[in-house]
Amino acid sequence: MKIPIMMPVVDEEMKAAALNALQNEKMVLGESVFRFEEAFAEYTGTKYAVSTNSGTMALMLAQIALGVKKGDKVSCPALSFIATANSILHNGAEPVFFDISSRDGNIDMAKVKHKGEKAIIPVHLYGNMCDMDALAEYKRKNNVAIIEDAAEAHGAIYKGKKAGSFGDIGCFSFYSTKNMTVGGDGGMMTADNEETAKKLRKLTDCGRKTKYEHDVLGYTARLNTINAAIGIVQLKRLEEWNKARRGAAAAYSKNLPKEIQLQYKEGCAYYTYTIRLKDEKQRDMAAAHLEKEGIMTGVYFPIPMHLQPIYRERYGYKEGRYPVSEKFSKEILSLPLFVGIKDEQIKLICEKVNEAINQ
Repeated sequence: MKIPIMMPVVDEEMKAAALNALQNEKMVLGESVFRFEEAFAEYTGTKYAVSTNSGTMALMLAQIALGVKKGDKVSCPALSFIATANSILHNGAEPVFFDISSRDGNIDMAKVKHKGEKAIIPVHLYGNMCDMDALAEYKRKNNVAIIEDAAEAHGAIYKGKKAGSFGDIGCFSFYSTKNMTVGGDGGMMTADNEETAKKLRKLTDCGRKTKYEHDVLGYTARLNTINAAIGIVQLKRLEEWNKARRGAAAAYSKNLPKEIQLQYKEGCAYYTYTIRLKDEKQRDMAAAHLEKEGIMTGVYFPIPMHLQPIYRERYGYKEGRYPVSEKFSKEILSLPLFVGIKDEQIKLICEKVNEAINQ
């Protein structure tokens, strides 16, 4: 039997919630949408949460709400899912990439120099939070907005506070592989500033001032009611699921060599358990060895954003520009991690990884 790399949870309570919403609520902006937002704000420890239709849209609208305009610069790490940088381009702004730390794949704040950007988007890669103290100091010194890309960090904790509660706006994705989902695409934006939250709400709903009056250029970017109803149930399980993920990660760490492990912080949400092999050849050999045993793996992400064709062609990036990101992308391998993974499955996976690296 194959071991998948990820497996979303769908149970009878989620199905019942979706059916109830379908039969008894408005399909757009039904009661479940607002209940989900209230619960998510409470969970993250923020005053407000505004839902939207994807994590990408969350990042894009966050920038607009914070005043990012055409021609502005917005910085982000060179290694992330393409949506992080694309959200900047969608606004007509220019992405400014920073290299990452080889320890955990997050922005290396020791190397970050202000380049005139209006905002910075730190990505909590693999559910492992960035150095938020260093980012707070960077914000203070350079007067930049912080937009947390917490798409992989639902429930991650840094010094007692949850992801999404540190920046001006926190952005989450509910894509089907994430720690929690909504039965389809979806996103959430968290904030403590009331005016910011009002802007986000308006932007998701066609720039609506009143029912038929629109005073800003908005988008049709709402989360539908059925997805929100599923999200309410998923959110109730998130702490339990993250506890299980941390237990599985601890088992991996116990049974794998220290030299291939990333530095995961104590409050990591473990969207993935990712290891780092010595080079691309060993990584690919390990992936092939596990696949023969029916063990699925993944690479998140094999091409740094500056080397994606759209950014090569637009800005003329070449290999060597962000060397740590480029090297990291060739050596990383994500192992199966999902709610319900069994101890014997983790043991088998570790055995096969150890066989591969000792060949």
